[in-house]
Amino acid sequence: MQQEFKMSLLGELTYFLSLQVRQTKDGIFLSQTKYLKQILKKYGMEDSKPVCTPMITGCSISFNDESPVVNQPTYRSMIGSMLYLTGTEPDIMHAVGIIGRFQANPKESHLQEVKRMIKYLQGTQDFGQWYPKNTYVTLHAYTNSDWTRNVDD
Repeated sequence: MQQEFKMSLLGELTYFLSLQVRQTKDGIFLSQTKYLKQILKKYGMEDSKPVCTPMITGCSISFNDESPVVNQPTYRSMIGSMLYLTGTEPDIMHAVGIIGRFQANPKESHLQEVKRMIKYLQGTQDFGQWYPKNTYVTLHAYTNSDWTRNVDD
């Protein structure tokens, strides 16, 4: 006996792999608000006060830090969560790259920087990526490379 498989239209895409998708006649907006709220709850920071930057200006954390060692699996989990958020929040990519360097031997000062980034994200929950319809999007990027502030190399 031959079986028939039928596909049904499920409607517009609204949620996929923690990406919230809002489609309008003018374009598509991608965000990760729901996922970010889960992260805030997971790490007990849902009531934290937002800060305006992901890292302190002039931050110079180092491998040779003397602060106490912290739980490595928790630190790595936090970094992984931040990496996943860079898809809709590219403004944290540089900071995630810096704090990700310390996964092998995370210290308390490194963890404080991760928590600061989570506080920053607390204030950007409704941010995301807007892709307008019938418009060419040009990406502009700026950098201020300051290799002299990297105290490790």
